[in-house]
Amino acid sequence: MFYGYDTVVLKVFFTGAITAMLGLLFMSLFNWIDLDMVYINPTYLWSTIIGGIIMGAGFITGGFCPGTSFTGAVIGKIDAMFFIAGIFLGVVIFGEAYPLLEGFYNGSYRGTPTLPQALGLKDGVVVFGIIIVALGMFWVGEWAEKKFPQKEY
Repeated sequence: MFYGYDTVVLKVFFTGAITAMLGLLFMSLFNWIDLDMVYINPTYLWSTIIGGIIMGAGFITGGFCPGTSFTGAVIGKIDAMFFIAGIFLGVVIFGEAYPLLEGFYNGSYRGTPTLPQALGLKDGVVVFGIIIVALGMFWVGEWAEKKFPQKEY
């Protein structure tokens, strides 16, 4: 994904997000679900941003996400096994350092805002906008796969 020659993950995640959004939107419109009862994880802005950067750098460096690393380890990939060891090492380090990081970790609390609330738009308008963005990303993904084909060794 990072190198542009395989954008399947981008397409799968956007497809999953759109399916979930449309499902929730239509279930809400038909009063089959009350969106106010759906739990939303609270937002802690800076710890989320820094954590995302650290995890993203790990994904790029290791070439795996946590799920694919276990799949890779099962089929015998040594690099995946090292990646898993790194995951556990990171968890232990974070756990031990938590008392020092707790203020930062729990700081910058922003509540549970949703994108429609933050933008001041109706749910359907935001869902439609995200579908348009996703279609654009699908196009960019296809373009990148043609522009940066995987080299055969």
